[in-house]
Amino acid sequence: MTDSVDRILAQWATVRPGLDVSAMGVLGRLSRLTRLLERAQSDVFEAHGLQPGEFDILATLLRTDAGPRGLTAGALTDSAMVTSGAITNRLDRLVAKGLISRETDPENRRTVRVALTPHGAEVIEGALAAHIENEERLLESLGGDERDQLAMLLRGLLSAHEGDAG
Repeated sequence: MTDSVDRILAQWATVRPGLDVSAMGVLGRLSRLTRLLERAQSDVFEAHGLQPGEFDILATLLRTDAGPRGLTAGALTDSAMVTSGAITNRLDRLVAKGLISRETDPENRRTVRVALTPHGAEVIEGALAAHIENEERLLESLGGDERDQLAMLLRGLLSAHEGDAG
């Protein structure tokens, strides 16, 4: 079994036979796979009228069990898989779509609370079910032990680089 990265590595082996490009093989595959998987995930989100960052905000509100009071904007930023700079625009779009409410906390006027609306809860529940089904489809070529092994290896790599970042 070969892939598109194998062809690139073979070209390097031809023109620079002594060059160790094994890291290129790993990172090239991760990069290519990331683009393919993100495209497949975006298709599912778009089918539910969402962009990937919007899905993440709605999913964060759902998985943190924020309830009707919601999360503070700061807590949402800390829990979401997006940067703080991206939050404001996404919140604006989600409010415009009627999927979240954004209100000043009556106990602290400097704090903004973000919560799912009933419509938002319905949309994220449907999108989440489709997302999980899609992720299962995307990983169906791996058996359970292979998934566990890949998750462990990626966890170690991610942990090392998240530590470097900060």
